[in-house]
Amino acid sequence: MTILNKWKSFLFSKQTLLIMNVILIGIILGFLVLRSGPQKSEEETIDANSVADRLAGHQHPSQTPELPKGPHGGKLFTKNGYGIEILIYQQNTTSQFRIYTYRDGKPLDPEASLVKVEVDKLGRPTQTFHFVKEGDYLKSDATVKEPHSFKVRVVSEYGNQTYPFSYEQIEGRVTMTGRQLTLNGVEVLTAGPARIKSTLALLGEIKLNAEKSVHVVPRLAGIVESVTVNAGDQVRQGQVLAVISSQSIADQRSDLMAAQKRSDLARITYEREKKLWEEKISAEQDYLKARQSLQEAEIELQKTQQKLQSVGAGLGAGNNLTRYEIKSPINGIITDKQVSLGQVVNGDENVFVVADLSTVWAEMTIYAKDINAVKVGQKVTVKSSAFEAQSAGTIAYVGALVGDQTRTAMARVILSNPDRTWRPGLPVNIELQSDEVAVPLAVSVEGLQTVNENTVVFGRYGESFEVRPIEIGRRDNKYVEVLHGINSGEKYAAQNSYLVKAELGKASASHDD
Repeated sequence: MTILNKWKSFLFSKQTLLIMNVILIGIILGFLVLRSGPQKSEEETIDANSVADRLAGHQHPSQTPELPKGPHGGKLFTKNGYGIEILIYQQNTTSQFRIYTYRDGKPLDPEASLVKVEVDKLGRPTQTFHFVKEGDYLKSDATVKEPHSFKVRVVSEYGNQTYPFSYEQIEGRVTMTGRQLTLNGVEVLTAGPARIKSTLALLGEIKLNAEKSVHVVPRLAGIVESVTVNAGDQVRQGQVLAVISSQSIADQRSDLMAAQKRSDLARITYEREKKLWEEKISAEQDYLKARQSLQEAEIELQKTQQKLQSVGAGLGAGNNLTRYEIKSPINGIITDKQVSLGQVVNGDENVFVVADLSTVWAEMTIYAKDINAVKVGQKVTVKSSAFEAQSAGTIAYVGALVGDQTRTAMARVILSNPDRTWRPGLPVNIELQSDEVAVPLAVSVEGLQTVNENTVVFGRYGESFEVRPIEIGRRDNKYVEVLHGINSGEKYAAQNSYLVKAELGKASASHDD
């Protein structure tokens, strides 16, 4: 029995030891779990906007944590009685950081704090802002460029103490996975060098070729007896357009007939006196006098003939000395008619316009910013804005002056018009083509979108797209030059980029609910 009792005592002590070990292990594990839980770092961090962005569509923004606001509407950070209020102040087109400092809730002298702000943007190196005193606040030494989407670290030195704060705000950003890109057909390209054939689009109008258009005037006053053509009629050179009755032409014809008779009489007298002088019957003086009279009569005759010829008139038919025919000076079309039967017309009055429409002018308006891009000899394409028609041509004239009021100049293209396609008054679109040039940085035209009235592309960073406002230069149908806003080597949404914009709009709408 003694041996049995000893064996029971041994088993009991071993079981007790095992239980104690299990309890001890549980205590240790519990302590480790508690130690590994969330801890507050020395740096006070609140990421309200990023949390809201992650919860968009699943949680109302009002449920997300928000930074306290300071007296000036900025983000307020406090630690051990020291406070900093930071905000982005926009004036005109520039934005700057402003910082207000506090001690126990009361404003501090801005110069008592030495503040530095570091900003991290997607795809950009860290930007450091330093600050100078401006009134009762500190102002950053550089502008804050759009979009205001970044991680911000604020370090302030005050009273031999360093106060670090940080926050994150997100705008103009949307997340799309690779699978979503494939399903939506969104193409991602890389910004870089390209060759661009610049095109300048201008508005213009078809006008008559003034060098082949004639304003027909009667040259003589009279009454219209007949009109044989109408506007739009095709006419030949020398064709009668109208007939007028003019007393002036009757007087000129009478003067011509009288001059003709005096010339004939003077010639007869001259020949007689010449014969008598040669036969030594009359004196030489009579012969010379007759010759002089003939010469004067011939001069008067030529004068009256030329006077009639200058108005395009002859002696007239029959005894109707008042009849005067207005004839077409060229082959062409009657583009304007300002005369009717019985009308009294003056000698300098425009009664017809006859135009040769085998060539026309395409005149365009050029704004001052584009004046240097338009040159004589430059190739253009003229397209009708009313129907399907286009023609190629070259710049024949560029105005040297810019209007005081309009600040525009005029340029002209001479267009061949054998089929009479181009009619005066027709509005047209004119595209100017320049030489192909190499540019250091360009993006696809398909990648351009407009957000908040700014031209933007959507930069690709990981699985996120973010708005990048850009300044553009030359462009053609495929590429557009980028002057500022995106770097070479950055990826961006090209084809179907509008779908990224649509997703951005949805995200904004969900945040506004």
